Amino acid sequence: MKWGIDKMKGLSKTSLYESHIGSGAKMVEFADYLMPIQYSNGIQNEYLSVRNDIGLFDVSHMGIFKISGFGSDEFLNHILSNNIIKLPDGRAMYTLLCNKKGGVIDDLIIYRLVDEFILIVNASNKEKDLKWIKDNNSRETIKINDISDSTSLIAIQGPNSRSKIEKLLNINLDMDFYSCKETKYFDNNIFIARTGYTGELGFEILGDSNIINDVWIQMISNGVAPIGLAVRDILRIEMGYCLYGHEIDENINPSDAGLGWIIDHESNFIGYKEIENIKNQKNKLIFFKTLERGIPRQGFDIYIDDIKSGFVTSGTFSYLMRCGLGIGF
Repeated sequence: MKWGIDKMKGLSKTSLYESHIGSGAKMVEFADYLMPIQYSNGIQNEYLSVRNDIGLFDVSHMGIFKISGFGSDEFLNHILSNNIIKLPDGRAMYTLLCNKKGGVIDDLIIYRLVDEFILIVNASNKEKDLKWIKDNNSRETIKINDISDSTSLIAIQGPNSRSKIEKLLNINLDMDFYSCKETKYFDNNIFIARTGYTGELGFEILGDSNIINDVWIQMISNGVAPIGLAVRDILRIEMGYCLYGHEIDENINPSDAGLGWIIDHESNFIGYKEIENIKNQKNKLIFFKTLERGIPRQGFDIYIDDIKSGFVTSGTFSYLMRCGLGIGF
């Protein structure tokens, strides 16, 4: 079920759109969706909620694929950069979908359950991701289902996220980092994982859109602050997490982006040989802070001893460090 299109702009809306409006959200275009960039309480308050307490994110714009059937693990091991064969049930893995030249089509998280895999991919890339996955599948036994429009996904992040979720949803969250499971919420099936994009303790909950709306409303009505895209970006830059279109894309070698740790060096996945070719490794990802007032922006030049040596890929003001932070090559 598609949750609606803004006729004026041709933009999609998540199932939580009306809740965002009711919470005073400022909506912006992001990956062909109308998404909240901030709420009425202000960016700094949102930021402090996540770092010191708990915050709630709508990430329903992300692409959600289910892959199942005989040979699914071998197939995914051929198209993804990590060793999927060794991924046990109930665990998650950060990995890459690469093209034949070793460039990154997308970065994503894969979750393994008993009978299937769940892939959560970037919103802006889900159509090309799905096409690439289907085009590289030659096995009739493998089923590839796009469930993006029939489900919703929220992230609950912050040091108090576990205790709040357990209290409000009556769910046991004695889970290791990057683990996942299927569970019940008032007799409804939901999927929950201890993952996130903030660096804090946190969980992501996936389920039928009506159920996730109920969870969202319950969280908001019990004082959990909704958090917009602006703070999400600040949090991930502070942690040094890559963002597609900034630190990674189809023309950047993932080794240059510091992602060698999610490359299976014993595999032969699509693009592996080009990634490992030393001739294709040209840059080094760096992380820096400003010594003077100012915010580094994507595309700014980086100089070392008055010599132009690189460029900024991401930048922000850090409320934690009280200065500008940047990532660049």
